[in-house]
Amino acid sequence: MRRKSGFSFGLFYFLVVAFILFLPILLLVVFSFNDSTKLVFPLKGFTTQHYADLVGNREMVEAVRTSVLLGLGSSFLATALGTMGAIALSRFKFPGKGFFTAVSALPLVIPYVILGVSLLIMFNQVGIKLSAWTAGLAHVVISIPYALLIISSRLAGFPDNLEEAAMDLGATYWGALLRVTIPISFPALVAAFLICFTISFDEFAISSFLVGTQPTLPVYLYSQLRFPTRLPLVVSLSSILMVATMIIMLLAEWLRRLGDTTR
Repeated sequence: MRRKSGFSFGLFYFLVVAFILFLPILLLVVFSFNDSTKLVFPLKGFTTQHYADLVGNREMVEAVRTSVLLGLGSSFLATALGTMGAIALSRFKFPGKGFFTAVSALPLVIPYVILGVSLLIMFNQVGIKLSAWTAGLAHVVISIPYALLIISSRLAGFPDNLEEAAMDLGATYWGALLRVTIPISFPALVAAFLICFTISFDEFAISSFLVGTQPTLPVYLYSQLRFPTRLPLVVSLSSILMVATMIIMLLAEWLRRLGDTTR
């Protein structure tokens, strides 16, 4: 059957959606080079001074450092826990497996504001002082489902008899995991880590309740919107974050597809 040529409604729909999604990002980048504190057209002039001013902002640098440390720590822990959960779901049958799957996916459907308030109440009740690390624990909770789904899809792509063959050759179960399962799943592990890092680094709703006096970068940026003179710095930094996030997401998708082609 010949494929119809000519205009495609699907292509038109994709272009419209892409235009709506990426136009604000493009405008954000354009205004970051505007030599004015007002985000309006026409542009007053071209300047890169706003980007240069970012380096000398100590509060912003400290917020970036906090977000990076939280992102790395929470992503590593979420990926490790997601890997264990994915292995359990894809390789074992046990009572309550459906309930375990449903509970693991709850952070995907619970609004982050509700989750942040709930964790705030819990930490206050048990006497845990709010800090960046309490926000990091929340980031682990919301990142685990993403890691679980990404790694589970990879584990479903190859049979478990590879592990059985390794154990028949003398390897222990844990040795088979380390020498067979983990290396085959490595692209998915890296993709899950990058996705979790992006989620943690960009997360605002939960962090605003739990960071205490150690603001993450999104919380710091939101606090700066009260000062009109600092708006150009916020726009410049937001442009950098958006571009970096897009690069990380594209890299994660490339790694996920790379893992699929090696099945």
